Amino acid sequence: MGSIPSNQPNHDKLHTYSHSESVANKGRALTTTLSLLLQRLNLNRSTEVDIIPWSSPVLSFGDLSSARIATLGLNPSNREFVDTRGQELDGPARRFPTLKSLGLASWSDASDHDTATIWQACCEYFHRNPYDGWFRQLDYLLGSTGTTYYSGGACHLDLIPYATSQKWTNLARAQRVLLLSIAGDTLGLLLRPSRIKILVLNGRSVVDAFEALSGSKLESQSMTAWKLNRGSGRSVHGLAFRGYIDSLAGIPFDRRLLVLGFNHNIQSSFGVTSQVRASIRAWIGQAAKEWSHESA
Repeated sequence: MGSIPSNQPNHDKLHTYSHSESVANKGRALTTTLSLLLQRLNLNRSTEVDIIPWSSPVLSFGDLSSARIATLGLNPSNREFVDTRGQELDGPARRFPTLKSLGLASWSDASDHDTATIWQACCEYFHRNPYDGWFRQLDYLLGSTGTTYYSGGACHLDLIPYATSQKWTNLARAQRVLLLSIAGDTLGLLLRPSRIKILVLNGRSVVDAFEALSGSKLESQSMTAWKLNRGSGRSVHGLAFRGYIDSLAGIPFDRRLLVLGFNHNIQSSFGVTSQVRASIRAWIGQAAKEWSHESA
């Protein structure tokens, strides 16, 4: 994946929330962010970045309002909205609302009820038809922290909340730059009113994108137990990443967050063995335990 410029999106009134927000205000902050993201879908330029125009923004996979730890990816997969033939998921297979399911001609027609329906789908994602083939492997890594997507304490977030027809790495550099200018502040807007204490970055592409967005460099450490052996004597060394943030894209938080990451993409890196996964799981658990004591 090419480097991603640290474009800072235009700031707006959403960034003026006080650090003393009540729980109710924090909930309103999340739904207000969703309304903003729906407005941005109506921008003419959104069609230039290969966003699936009829798909809703995805604030979170799982209940962000109650989660303490979140994994982080690049942007939602198109498979959250379409099947292997590219047809829109419908009926019991549907994962998130769309213009069709909400009976809307355009996102500018979305009501408060529609916004609430989208947010409910995000919160209840793992109790409906989750993309288990992708999420189960990450959920295993979180087991060492005592949290899970499926029964509470954890959720998944993306740097960009819009699903695109192509994978992020297949988008042109100009498209990635434009996506960040449209929605690069989303993660900060979501984290600010949340209770998230730890972010876990899934793979080197996510680490690189996060560093570009945050303008900070995570510390890296070689992990011998994470080495992936390939054919002809080749191997891919394992790297662990760690850092801390108290703001993102110019949005300050009322706390510091621990950021952890690893260079292997758990779902797609060839040769990720059960031993490597177990070692990454144990490392995340130990780091989370130490951070719990430090931040108490």
